[in-house]
Amino acid sequence: MTSFPWLTVIGAIPLAGALVIAIIPASGSDDSVGSGPATSPTGAGPTTPPKSARAARDLVFKQVALVTSLVTLGVTIAMAVKFSPNGPRFQFVQVYQWIPQFGVHYAVGVDGISLVLIGMTAVLMPVVILASWHDADPGQHGDSAPGPRRSVKTYFVLMLVLQTMVIGVFAAIDVFLFYVFFEAMLIPMYFMIGSYGVGQRQYAAVKFLLYSLLGGLLMLVAVIALYVYSTQGGHHGTFLFTQLTHLALSTNAGRWLFLGFFIAFAIKAPLWPFHTWLPDAATSAQPGAAVLLVGVLDKVGTFGMIRYCLDLFPAASRYFTPLILTLAVIGVLYGAVVAIGQADIKRLIAYTSISHFGLIALGIFVLTSQGQAGATLYMVNHGFATGALFLIAGFMIARRRSQRIADYGGVQKVAPVLAGLFLISGLAGLSLPGLSTFVSEFLVLVGTFTRYRGAAVAATVGIILAAIYILWLYQRTMTGPVRPETENFPDLKARELWAVGPLIALLIVFGFVPQPLLNIINPAVRQTLAQVHATDPVPPHPAPAVLSRHAVTPAGHNGVPPPAAALPPAAALPGPARPVHVAGLPALVTAGHRLRQKGTTP
Repeated sequence: MTSFPWLTVIGAIPLAGALVIAIIPASGSDDSVGSGPATSPTGAGPTTPPKSARAARDLVFKQVALVTSLVTLGVTIAMAVKFSPNGPRFQFVQVYQWIPQFGVHYAVGVDGISLVLIGMTAVLMPVVILASWHDADPGQHGDSAPGPRRSVKTYFVLMLVLQTMVIGVFAAIDVFLFYVFFEAMLIPMYFMIGSYGVGQRQYAAVKFLLYSLLGGLLMLVAVIALYVYSTQGGHHGTFLFTQLTHLALSTNAGRWLFLGFFIAFAIKAPLWPFHTWLPDAATSAQPGAAVLLVGVLDKVGTFGMIRYCLDLFPAASRYFTPLILTLAVIGVLYGAVVAIGQADIKRLIAYTSISHFGLIALGIFVLTSQGQAGATLYMVNHGFATGALFLIAGFMIARRRSQRIADYGGVQKVAPVLAGLFLISGLAGLSLPGLSTFVSEFLVLVGTFTRYRGAAVAATVGIILAAIYILWLYQRTMTGPVRPETENFPDLKARELWAVGPLIALLIVFGFVPQPLLNIINPAVRQTLAQVHATDPVPPHPAPAVLSRHAVTPAGHNGVPPPAAALPPAAALPGPARPVHVAGLPALVTAGHRLRQKGTTP
């Protein structure tokens, strides 16, 4: 337990901000100050408020939303500072009975994995609000038809409510509470796509909702079954995650329940072949909504895999690992190949995310510490990299009023700052060394190679394909002669720089200093692997014949070399020696051995 309800407060702040915006009147007497109520040309009666008054009121909605998101970020940082990576697995825990007859609790807590994802959500929300400043304004949605008037007030209320739902998903340690948040977060995103999107937005919104509800229903069956199994032996049923991890399930029951959870998370992630809803939804959503969809909501799927699939069903997880790794590798290659052929900017970015989610799933189910730490770090880095890419693409679309790649060209000559930041975001998408995505992708591939070399080699091909689709996208949009439609392309404004700048900075900082995040993630990964009874592969020991007069000599206990009397005679040979620690295996390597490897004599 903790004396201060950190997680409840962090989840309540966006909800409180949404309520404040909701109670601000959409129209009032101040709309007509100095001019009286506007009337129609025929004198039939009042129409909409004056444009200036409406714009001023909409500005208040946006400012309240931005301040609320910044306060949430500040409190989240304060909580993260108090988190102890080497402390209990779940910290800032609160457990209160909610529906005692069925063992349902309001139970929240975070480990290192959920903490970094909540932090990512808190960082992305103010960035998205700034970038979406005009997305709901009349005439700003990019449709060819005028369409109905859109409510700025409702749009930002939906954003803040969505943030509360997502924080609840990552913080819940009661499976029923997790399910409630898992389903509730679909509602605001459905309206953000269907009411505020572009193109075939209603079709994309319905497709997103139907796919998600199908997965949610399968998970609901598994959640209820878990409760029923928890009542066996005369015990009072429970949904508490920490108690369900000790539940003894038969082999068949564990596998069926695993599938109920996994399919729901595979749809949400999305993992091939459950991915078909994402390109449509991301293409039709506003850029800010697309960032929240791909950068935040989809992480719930991969988070659920590592938290619920592995911890609740360890035996079933190991049983289905070959199948999941196959799907993950196919997703990596499929998403990259299809992205190369896209003609729509947002659709191309959506397919790159399908490829990246395949890598994340690969890192989770190889069941190695490097793979899972890399996958968790990849969730965070992908949110920043893809978020920056979507936002800059949105700035371009707002200027050109087109999502087609062929409608751009020569942008770097008229908007060099926009082009430069777009290049950095794209290079992060292909995991260039020096950017944070490289660290996470490298860990995933190393963790995979130690156990599944074929899968690692196949996934590495996705990196080559990533270079093709990212560099080709940049070449077609930013280089070449300036098209007539982009001659007057304005560069990024101050608001847009404040929106995308922090993401670029984080990509660079965590590219060189990823250790603060890994220090938080690693203990949680070790505890997850212990629950699955998985250990990292041990490197093969040298053969006895290799231990010659110039070979590596094992050290004693805790890395301290054994006494000279215990060393083999070869260790007493002349020549300077120094202790060398490689991968935690201390050894003594003679200088003479090194010189002989170079063909010289000491």
